Formats: sequence, structure tokens, C-alpha cells
Amino acid sequence: MDTGLGYFGNEQKRYHTWNHELRNHFGEKVFKVSIDGGFDCPNRDGTVAKGGCTFCSVSGSGDMILAPTEPLVDQFEREVARMHKKWPEVTKYLVYFQNFTNTHAPVEVIRERFEQVLTLPGVVGISIGTRPDCLPPEVVEYLKELNDRFYLWVELGLQTTYEETSDTINRAHDYQTYLDGVASLRAHNIRVCTHLINGLPGETTQMMIENLKRTIQDSDIQGIKLHLMHLMTNTKMVRDYVSGNLTLMEKDDYVTVICDQLEMIPKEIVIHRLTGDAPRETLIGPMWSLKKWEVLNAIDDELARRQTCQGSNNCRKDEPIC
Repeated sequence: MDTGLGYFGNEQKRYHTWNHELRNHFGEKVFKVSIDGGFDCPNRDGTVAKGGCTFCSVSGSGDMILAPTEPLVDQFEREVARMHKKWPEVTKYLVYFQNFTNTHAPVEVIRERFEQVLTLPGVVGISIGTRPDCLPPEVVEYLKELNDRFYLWVELGLQTTYEETSDTINRAHDYQTYLDGVASLRAHNIRVCTHLINGLPGETTQMMIENLKRTIQDSDIQGIKLHLMHLMTNTKMVRDYVSGNLTLMEKDDYVTVICDQLEMIPKEIVIHRLTGDAPRETLIGPMWSLKKWEVLNAIDDELARRQTCQGSNNCRKDEPIC
């Protein structure tokens, strides 16, 4: 629980970590197990656009999954076996449908794929990565059913609140669609985690701060993922980089922005991620992001130096909470 001193749980972090949230809810450590559900995206298959987001790799953000082409149950078991090498004592699992848009299919297809893994031993919840323009009423109704049966998160890719940036990266939906998507989920008390990317082409530090502020103030979300813009080989965003329209962030600048953003986020909102993973062999940069724990430690050190914490400049309230 929150200690009241700006620290969370036994980790003594200055922000509300995902690990803390799961331990607090289930009373023990829980694995989040990523799998590829075999879905596509509406801005790849021509439903709303073609080519996909310009930052997206061919695996649709699931580059770190061990065996994405195997049957779902096999994927799950392989990922769990890998995690057990480090944490053999863990017996509870949250299945994460990560790649592409996991509600972009008829609800019968979605149900068939989700239910395959929800009945596996130890599975206590599900997290579903999707887009806000792929939440028709029949899908939301099924998500409501899941929310009644399991611990459920729906992770919505927003990435930016600026329409110009959204057009540049080929998101193919606007900000209002995101707001409507969140509202449709929250009407059924479904937990929502929003994804934002720091370092997108043309966005200044102030725009990154504004993205966070708008998201927190405009939508009723329970979690947030803050990503670093990774530039990957064989993505359309390489053209922005070559033309000079994309500048990769330096580590110190990224840490500063993240700490500024954390200070604005109300302490009840769960911080699912503060950086990201990318395979070394396909990463163009920033190469410093490969040392994930150094980045996270730098964030901890900067918050300690400032003597601040998540919510110290809560953008939903006037009073500080640290």
C-alpha cells in the first residue's frame, strides 16, 4: 500500500508501479505473460488505412515474444517457463494479448482466442492491447463479461494527443475517438491503461508534457504506459530519421521528461511502464535504452534528487500530495 510518504510498497518507489499494483491486488507476485493472438490492425489491412503506424515493426510491438507463430497455449507455456528460470515460486499469471490490435475481429473470433488461455492453470487475469477505434458495442459487452470473471485491463494505444503528429505516424484515428473509447469501457468499470510515446517526430518537450496532461485530465484512466520512441529497422519512421524530422532522445532528456510527467500523475494511477524493450539486432536507437535498469535507476535517482514523487504536482488537483 501507499506509505503516505510518497513511497509505494516494499519497493520504496516514488511512483505507483505495476508490480506494486499486482502484489497489492493478489497478495503475491504475478507474471504478465505476453502472447501473440494472431490479430491484425485496421490501419494495416485497409480498414481505415494501410501500412500501419510508422514506428511499428512487422511484429506489431511484440518483438520480444519467444514464439509468436505457435499455438496460443504453447506460447503461454514457453513464456512462463522462461520466467520461472528467474522466479520459480510464481504460480499466478496475467495473460497479455500484446501484438497488433486484439479486438480487431468479429467478437466470436475474439472470444475463441481469449478463452483458450483463460482456462489454463494459474491464470487470474487478462490484459488486452488494442486501439480505441476497435471497440464496437458487441466487443465492449464481451469485455464487460470478462471484467466480471477476471482481473481485466484494456490497454489503449493513443501515443499522442496532437492530430498533426497522429497523421504523421499514421494512427488513422483522432483524439475524440480515444476519448469515446475510454468512456465506453469505463461505463462498465473496465480498467483502462493508456499508452503514450515520448520522442515522436516533431514533438517538443512541452508537447510531451501536454500529451500527459491532456490524457490525465480528459479521460478516466486507471493506468498509463510511457514509452520511449525506439527507432527500428524496416519501419517507415526510418525515413523521418534520415530526413532529419526525427531526433532520437538523449537519456538525460528522457529521464527529465519522465520525472516531470510522473509528478503530474495522480498517485492512484498505475504506472505500467516507463521505458520499453527492443531487440538489439533491429534497434537503430537510442542505444542507451538497451540498458533498461540503468534508465529506471536514473529515474529513481532524479526523483530522489528533486525530493518529489508521483502526484507531487497532480494535474487533477491543486494541492501537492508528497
